[in-house]
Amino acid sequence: MRADISPSPVQIRKFQEEGPGGAIVMVNLLKFRARAEYEPAREEAAQNLTGREAYQRYGAIAFAFVHGLGKSIVWMGPQALVFIGGAEQDWDEVICVRYPSRAKFLEMVSNPDYLAVTYHRDAGLERTALLCCSAGSAA
Repeated sequence: MRADISPSPVQIRKFQEEGPGGAIVMVNLLKFRARAEYEPAREEAAQNLTGREAYQRYGAIAFAFVHGLGKSIVWMGPQALVFIGGAEQDWDEVICVRYPSRAKFLEMVSNPDYLAVTYHRDAGLERTALLCCSAGSAA
């Protein structure tokens, strides 16, 4: 997993110890690479995939986990423009996923079958941000 798009040990500990109780919504902000960057030993390295295509391979498996463990996609779609903020706020896609609890989120991201496909995520993303929010009343 790439350190620049994965949580640090401090962030994981803070999420576990201080994150909101009850249901949460994880807001995924995604900026794709123009071309996926797979490790040379991977068969996908020769397929000349876009970053979005690589991420979609990851997403197909990740979304199966989301639905299988009582989670749901609240909203997803492309970012149209940056109304307030600079170029660092330019994202290609935003995905909001509701989880029944922080424990369910951690169950998903520590599952070996889930971890086995994260290399597609790593290959496809230029950068990302993942925001943890209390689910609120609309979720």
